[in-house]
Amino acid sequence: MAKRREPVGDSAAGRPGGKKARRSAAHAARHLAARLTKARPAAAPLAPNVCLVRAPRHPATAAPMGAEITVATYNVHRWTGMGGRREPDPARAAFVISELGADVIALQEVLRPLDEEDPLEKLADALGLHLAFAATRIHRFGELGNAILSRWPIPSVSTLDLSFSRLEKRLAVAASFDAPAGSLGVVATHLALVDRTRHQQVRSLLEHPQIRSGATLLLGDMNAWRQCRATRALDAALGAHDNRAWPPSFPSARPVLALDRIYARGARIVEIHAHDSSAARRASDHLPVVARVELPRVH
Repeated sequence: MAKRREPVGDSAAGRPGGKKARRSAAHAARHLAARLTKARPAAAPLAPNVCLVRAPRHPATAAPMGAEITVATYNVHRWTGMGGRREPDPARAAFVISELGADVIALQEVLRPLDEEDPLEKLADALGLHLAFAATRIHRFGELGNAILSRWPIPSVSTLDLSFSRLEKRLAVAASFDAPAGSLGVVATHLALVDRTRHQQVRSLLEHPQIRSGATLLLGDMNAWRQCRATRALDAALGAHDNRAWPPSFPSARPVLALDRIYARGARIVEIHAHDSSAARRASDHLPVVARVELPRVH
């Protein structure tokens, strides 16, 4: 199925999905956020850390980074598909990633089993992509965290702990790349569902040296299911350019909420859209969001 491209402009976030559908999706998000505030067993302790940085066995031939690149963000939902109840099938998400044609991809809810073949490494090898993974916590089936995939080597990787709540372990993983006019920073994250925690995370991100210096992209599942302080802070600090019309990406079967976003500072987002293919609607409960980004030129 052809991609539905969202024009970049000043319209309100998301395309019309029907008031009833938007209210239903927002109600589901509020219900989940409320559940997270109730007492429950804590996740296995794990300090957020970079667990894996590797090159593919057979790297794809890539020209040096040019003046324009394509980036994407994709919540793969632990490889379990749209409803989250299927057996993990990383091949579904791998196929969707191959459809994107992106140079750099941020992944959220990546599950790496502890006692099985690593699907993330297998995916990166199959696509010839360099890989950085940072674990947020130990899931009952393995390590759960965020990843960055890239056509180019990843010379520098760091993490920022965003776990301001004992109920929701979160982090950002930051990578630096060699770009035409210097370095390009890529920060990938998955923010909390609870408003107050998400606002603390956004303030911490905006103070991070990677975002405050040079050209930087911030990608991820921002859980921006309504206009709250966190969303307003991100839009004010990083949205003062053309990327204001956020494409809906959740739920994948009938997207009405623009949870997944790509921000730029010191670079320009030329075009942004949700990748709405038949495979993408089955592979996760989120659609990938893809953007073309114009980088600073050498003067």
